[in-house]
Amino acid sequence: MNQQSLYREETFSDLQVGVIRQLSPVKPNGEPDKTRKVLFAGQTQIMTPQGPLPIQFPIDAKNLQQALDLFPEAMEAYVENLMAQAREMQRRESSRLIVPQQPGGDSRILR
Repeated sequence: MNQQSLYREETFSDLQVGVIRQLSPVKPNGEPDKTRKVLFAGQTQIMTPQGPLPIQFPIDAKNLQQALDLFPEAMEAYVENLMAQAREMQRRESSRLIVPQQPGGDSRILR
């Protein structure tokens, strides 16, 4: 493990919509590392025709209250980005040229 990149994780949940993970930087001795920023990540599920899809997304916040306030906005932005990527992948797949495979060897029928 990279000892210069350690975080203590705390989880906050409403037990309905989602979870916010707060990652607080710590030094190798476990003391808070005030030189690095606290990170926040949201987790929830979206329903798809194939069933629930778990998603995790960053929340650009300075504290838990701000992370709670920004949760819906960050989730929407992430889902929109995810859908745009899926549409782009579909577009690329549908525009691929399908070249018929050339028959191998001699195609004459022997009698």
